[in-house]
Amino acid sequence: MAPLSRHDFLPDGFADEATLDAFLAQPSEALISDLAAVPGDILILGAGGKMGPSLARLAKNAAPGKRVTAIARFSEPGLRDRLEGCGVATVQCDLLDREVVARLPETGNVVFMAARKFGASGDPALTWAMNVLVPALVAERFRNARIVAFSTGNVYPLTAPAAGGARVDTPPLAVGEYAQSCLGRERVFEHFSARHDTPGRLVRLNYAIDLRYGVLHDIASHIRAGRPVDVTMGHVNVIWQGDANSQALRCLAQCTVPTSPINVTGPEISAVRWLAEELGSRLGIAPVFAGAEAETALLSNAGEAARLFGYPVVPLGRMLDWVADWVAHDRPSLNKPTRFEVRDGVF
Repeated sequence: MAPLSRHDFLPDGFADEATLDAFLAQPSEALISDLAAVPGDILILGAGGKMGPSLARLAKNAAPGKRVTAIARFSEPGLRDRLEGCGVATVQCDLLDREVVARLPETGNVVFMAARKFGASGDPALTWAMNVLVPALVAERFRNARIVAFSTGNVYPLTAPAAGGARVDTPPLAVGEYAQSCLGRERVFEHFSARHDTPGRLVRLNYAIDLRYGVLHDIASHIRAGRPVDVTMGHVNVIWQGDANSQALRCLAQCTVPTSPINVTGPEISAVRWLAEELGSRLGIAPVFAGAEAETALLSNAGEAARLFGYPVVPLGRMLDWVADWVAHDRPSLNKPTRFEVRDGVF
């Protein structure tokens, strides 16, 4: 598989999930180089979610000489076999089980993706256990490894678009139990990183774009179904899922002691109304809108990621093309709305 670069021809679209998944797993030269410079194998905890399978495949393709192990409950039928077919080792595991975590294989590098968001308000105790207790177990168990942990931009306050988005030094203001528990996850990793000199990074991500889910998929699906697009959360950041996964893996070569946050998202602040109009134009359907744009939105400034990793491989315009084509042809959806329009933190 040839490495991917910004100068490569990007396809007009994807005919099926297999082609899409193969593209998501295509590494760049920069990722290959960074992982080659990082000693040790790679353990991916919580690899069964929306991004985990493609990140695992991407890591294996970028570093074929390393053992890449995906850890998850593997409730999705066939996922474990598909990963193993791509050369990724798998371990079925409940990360809330302290004894099972203690028996996980030694590794030089951990990518922590285990989390709970949707349904957080329905079972807050489980949300806190997954988002705070599991990180504590992992941070203790893998104190001698590099730990890159996924977090979220939801830990930030809402900001005015003209301000350019929250920076990593913007004081957190976590609204709702989901965001509060995510901030708790960060604090736990910070504590153990400082205590044990564990190198790490905290990846504050929003919003990753796959053609089967994500902000653009949500908007396009509403337009095609004739449902109104809520513009109350008037602006968003988006980044191609392959770019987000690549930057997260490249963070293994950019770890700090103690661990520190980095914003991973696209460089543009995009108006939801404009995104809907662009998608509507591609779909041949005029969008219908609901609400009015608030003065603030959940936005992140990805300047540090851009300095370290450069501009994402997939630009915003191409994401719009791909999502519109995918939705127009009724290709598969994960049926997992991002709920990007939520402003009160209740998910």
